[in-house]
Amino acid sequence: MALRPLLSGIGAMMWLTTAQAQTTDPLDVLGSWSFQTKPYRDGQCLMTGTMQLTSHPDSGRYACELTAVEMCAMWGRSVVVQSCHARRFGKQLTVRSTIDQVLEQKTDDLIYVPDNFNLTIQDASLMYGALISAATAPVLFRRAIEGIS
Repeated sequence: MALRPLLSGIGAMMWLTTAQAQTTDPLDVLGSWSFQTKPYRDGQCLMTGTMQLTSHPDSGRYACELTAVEMCAMWGRSVVVQSCHARRFGKQLTVRSTIDQVLEQKTDDLIYVPDNFNLTIQDASLMYGALISAATAPVLFRRAIEGIS
């Protein structure tokens, strides 16, 4: 008879775990992402970086911060920290940025334009779409895997 309460407890835990799994959004975008564009400007430039999406009080909106690293053969490397906001419509996510700080730039007369993105959410670990800035390019975002130390 002592087995019955144990089995009831296990059954309740399994139901709770199943219920939680069903309420988790498979298109959730909160968290850390890394990204990389395809080469652009005739193959002379490539952008990589990171983006952190955090919750916002309004449904379908996110606060974010991104750091973009642009490498171009003609003017070198730029590293730019940007604040941003994102809006989600179903599987679509738009990211609009504002430059906070230029950490590195090889050419003084270069005017860096904020990096915006139009993305499609494939699943909770992958988004794809386009960089929309001074140039446009296809981009892929992958959720950063956060390890345990």
